[in-house]
Amino acid sequence: MSIDKETARRVAHLARIEVAEADLDPLATELSAILGFMEQLGEVDIAGVEPMTSVTPMAAPLRADAVSDGGYPERVLANAPDARSGFFTVPKVVE
Repeated sequence: MSIDKETARRVAHLARIEVAEADLDPLATELSAILGFMEQLGEVDIAGVEPMTSVTPMAAPLRADAVSDGGYPERVLANAPDARSGFFTVPKVVE
């Protein structure tokens, strides 16, 4: 597939990037090369290949779902510049 100058201009506009007029021809050439490579990838036989999300076959580590006492709110609130009734107090930002 070949990308012309007008298509490169449209792609740049859709991507919201400013491309100088002199740079449109090289951009079109690069986009054509990228699409050519993608066409090559389409020719690869992937029958029997399992999809993967990582190059290393490992599962995400899980932590135990254990109930705890929830910490110590009085010690946490001791770090707050302003705390009232067991909560952090912040300035009002919405009228």
